[in-house]
Amino acid sequence: MMKKKIPIELHVNGESFELYVSPNRTLLEVLREDLELIGTKEGCGEGVCGSCTVLWKGLPIRSCLTLATEVQETEILTIEGLATEDGSLDSLQQSFIDHGAVQCGFCTPGMLMSAKAFLNRHQHPTEQDIREAISGNICRCTGYAKIVEAIVEVGRRKG
Repeated sequence: MMKKKIPIELHVNGESFELYVSPNRTLLEVLREDLELIGTKEGCGEGVCGSCTVLWKGLPIRSCLTLATEVQETEILTIEGLATEDGSLDSLQQSFIDHGAVQCGFCTPGMLMSAKAFLNRHQHPTEQDIREAISGNICRCTGYAKIVEAIVEVGRRKG
């Protein structure tokens, strides 16, 4: 039996969207399929890998586990929203490029979003703090060293 669609309003990357969605649709599904924001990735679909991480009220959440109805009328930031309006990359994105912290790129959006949330709350992070902050994000390519270096650099500039 098909569930009845309900109206919701999502605030994503500074824009408001009025949608009709089934109550069981995840935020990830709505972002990718309805809003065509495909930067957020689905890795495991079980909230383990972190590739679907977005920021909700400035905090990292797993969009594959979050129902779209749970986050309506609150601010959501996806990887597409990190760049400035003129298209310039966020300092964290640029640092990932500069340090070669991107290989296959699948984990990168979630990794960036987790790191962004962490750096927004911590002025002088240690390398260990950063490793703990991204521990919920799995990367199969880099061994994390370059990712951590990129985040450390941005943390130093903030501090």
